[in-house]
This record gives sequence, structure tokens and C-alpha cells, in this order.
Amino acid sequence: MGSSTIQTLLLLLTILFLDPATALEYPQEFVNKLFSDLVYNPPAEAPSQTSPQSPNSSSLVPALFVIGDSSVDSGTNNFLGTFARADRPPYGRDFDTHRPTGRFCNGRVPVDYIALRLGLPFVPTYLGQTGSIEDMVHGVNYASAGAGIIFSSGSELGQHISLTQQIQQVVDTFQQFIINMGEDAAYDLISNSIFYISIGSNDYIHYYLRNVSNVQSLFLPWNFNQFLAQTLKQEIQNLYYANVRNVIVMGLAPLGCAPYYLWLYESKKGECVDTINDMIMEFNFAMRFMVEQLNQELQEANIVFCDAFEGSMDIIKNHQRHGFNVTTDACCGFGKYRGWIVCISSEMACTDASNHIWWDQFHPTDAVNEILAENVWSNQHSSMCYPMSLQEMITQTR
Repeated sequence: MGSSTIQTLLLLLTILFLDPATALEYPQEFVNKLFSDLVYNPPAEAPSQTSPQSPNSSSLVPALFVIGDSSVDSGTNNFLGTFARADRPPYGRDFDTHRPTGRFCNGRVPVDYIALRLGLPFVPTYLGQTGSIEDMVHGVNYASAGAGIIFSSGSELGQHISLTQQIQQVVDTFQQFIINMGEDAAYDLISNSIFYISIGSNDYIHYYLRNVSNVQSLFLPWNFNQFLAQTLKQEIQNLYYANVRNVIVMGLAPLGCAPYYLWLYESKKGECVDTINDMIMEFNFAMRFMVEQLNQELQEANIVFCDAFEGSMDIIKNHQRHGFNVTTDACCGFGKYRGWIVCISSEMACTDASNHIWWDQFHPTDAVNEILAENVWSNQHSSMCYPMSLQEMITQTR
């Protein structure tokens, strides 16, 4: 392990034990200064983070808009003062460009596969596009690593774009559409596009499980889940009032099986942490019920809930059928299960990520993301989307 990697490990060890309130005191300049040795600066001629393809003339929908956290962040945090960044190797090594893009994966995230299914290019990040209608008309990715449903979730990592702020960015985008396209054309584009929401993990990883603000004494897990579901419900209603009609709401994956928690809870033989997974299942149950309510309450709304826990557990339990032989250890990391220290160097990564379920402490590999995206599209490998798949939604609305 090189000296630069060792220095980085020492730096991150310090950050891991920071109190969230202390972390919030650091200005962006300080975070950027500390992070400067970690940032990968590709040459000027590096390929774009988006797909080189043009939108297909036979695309199934006008655009794809993405709201969420690191599960779908495609580069937003590259522009922020934060330790939650994926703009350095080995991230992106198996992506189309074989370079880091800001995706927390060795390759593509689920929305990249969804975009291809829809006949669309990979959508640009809100902070990464130029602001022209041409950049945004086929979709925008607002997702930011570290973001949660609760505004302050993930704050100890530095800056991020919270759920509320992402919704405001969506509204700002819509206003630009109206100004440049006219109301009728803008409303038609918005109402026929797909909105993909994947958020909530950080409310557990960086808030509830860390007992920030003594939250565990104030909320039992079920009450906390209800609070999160109702908060997200209000934001989806706000999108509906802005003429959004087609929404995919992703549930959470089994965090109790993530390498970080296997290490933290000292799992003996790689058994998942049931107490965490029980909370995640309760959250997904609350989210599914919330989606059912919205479909009854909002006229002409098509809202689908996709249970990433179900889809992920199918992959874990039937890993050989899906082509995985490493189910507990991350491909990139340090410590037992490679779950103690985050992926910060190519020296910490395995040779072949395609046979791993986990890429780093919390995020799945490209291969898993592809399977989950196929389930969202058509329930191909396991039925995890209710009341229908994305493909069925599009067929029903055309």
C-alpha cells in the first residue's frame, strides 16, 4: 500500500470519528483542502460522464429525471465540498469511459440502465450541465451522495444537495422549460416523463443508526419509518402539483448485509445484521403503503414502488444463479469484509468486480445494478415492483 494511500487512510480515520456537529463547522474551503489529495483530476480530453449516444428517435418517454442519493448520483458531488465523492479511481473503472464519473460504483448505476431501456442518453447532473434546454430536455439527475429524506442526514460528510433542495432544483428546471418552450409544451414533457426517486439509506446510515440528536429515544424504528414515509409523500405530492405523473419510488436495499455493518457488528460468518434489515423491511412496507395511498388520492398519477430489499435478497440468496461467488466482501475497501475503510485507492480493489455483489462499504457492483434495473423495467429476475413494472406503466400510459 503506497504512502499516499496510508496518508489518506489516516485522514479518513479522523473523519470517521468526527461528531456531526463538529463536521458542520468545516467550511467548504477546508474540506476541499483536505480532500485535494484524494481527488482524481482526469485529463482535459477525458470522455464525458454521459453516454455518447444521442436520444433515440423512438424513445419511449421524453425524459428521465432522477432524485436521490449515492445509489443514483452520477456526478453531482464532484462539484461540492464533501468527502462523499467518487471522482477518483478505482470508481468508474468498468464504466463505458473507464474513468471516474462520480458514480459510486465500478460501472453504471441503475438509472443508466433504465435510460437505455427508455431509448434515452445517460442524463446529466443538474450541477454539471450548462443550463441550456438542450442539456436538460432529455432529463436531469439531481441525486447527491449523502442526501437523505431528513435535511441534515449525512451532514458530517460535508456538503450535499438534500431532498428538499433537489425538489427545488426540479422546480427551477420546470420554470426554465416553461420560459423556453411555453407552458403547454413544458407541461406535456413533464407529465409524460419518468421520475425516479431513490433515497432514504442515509437517514439510517448517518442519522438513526448513529443516534444523532438522540433520535432513537424519540422515535422507535416504526415511528421513524412512518415519519420518513410521510415526509417523502409530501414531496411527491409537490411534484404532482408541478404536473409530474409517472414516478418510480425505490425502496431500500438490505443495509444489514452491507460490508460496513458486517464489520461493525462483527458478523462471524457473513450473516446479515437482522436488527438493521428489520428496520429496512419496515421502511419499505411503509413506503409501499404510502405509494398505494398516493395512487388512490392523486388523479391520473402512476406511481410504482420497487422493493430493492426483495430484489437484492434474491440476488444474495441465489447468488450462484446470478453469477456471483463473493457475497459478503466488498470488491474495494479495507479491513474484514473490506468494510472498515472506504474505497480510496485502486490498490484496495479486487481484480474482477463482476463476481462480487458489493463494490464498496455500501454500494453494489455494476452487475447487481443491472439486475435491479431489469427488475424495475420488467420484473425480469424477481417481482419487486408494485403494482406494475416500469414497462407496464409506459404501455398503460401510451
